[in-house]
Amino acid sequence: MSRSPRPTVVLVHGAFADASSFAQVIPRLIDRGLDVVAPAVPNRSLLGDAAYIASLVRQIPGPVVLVGHSYGGAVITVAGTEDNVKALVYLAGYALEEGESLGELQGRFPDSGLSTALVHTSFPLDGAAGTGTDVTVRPDRFPAIFAADVDPRLAEVLAVSQRPLAAQAFADAAPAAAWKTKPSWGLVASSDRTINPDVERYGYRRAGMTTVEVDSSHLVMLSHPQRVADLIEEAVRATRD
Repeated sequence: MSRSPRPTVVLVHGAFADASSFAQVIPRLIDRGLDVVAPAVPNRSLLGDAAYIASLVRQIPGPVVLVGHSYGGAVITVAGTEDNVKALVYLAGYALEEGESLGELQGRFPDSGLSTALVHTSFPLDGAAGTGTDVTVRPDRFPAIFAADVDPRLAEVLAVSQRPLAAQAFADAAPAAAWKTKPSWGLVASSDRTINPDVERYGYRRAGMTTVEVDSSHLVMLSHPQRVADLIEEAVRATRD
């Protein structure tokens, strides 16, 4: 009996970061013979971002394993309903329930250090009157909150090159929860100061995921890339059994 084809791994970054946050994981996956796509997420709204990732996934021939870090977990929760998505992997991420928003899930737990370090700035809305609100992390507090176990010089670079998240993303309710029908894996960053680790644990437990814990900052892909690559490969193997 032939095995299923190897899936393409799609890496979905989170807020205040970009696809380069997977820079240490991507070579490890390529070395294991995996095809990898790491798109730039617009970070404008949960519904719009999920629609964008879903459109990319639909154009990939063959099966896909969707990996989401942080806010990217919320994105894959919605985009993961695409037919060719065979598994989901959450990295220090939000696993939303259908009809739930980021703000609602996060509001059930004590705030992390992130809540006092956010900066709000306005930006013009395309094709509409008025402005939207971008959210970033104070650069002077970014290393300790976001990247405490990442090389300090790299953390400084990340702090000043953040990809903002529009405030709208916190309010959008997930129209679907792909983990209800797709096998899922979750990694808890137990020393996370960006998302309360209990938010991660709660979402993963509710979804019945295979869960691991790593003593890591929020940017687990940079501080523990081998562990992350191993978890992704575990999900890949499961899609081919």
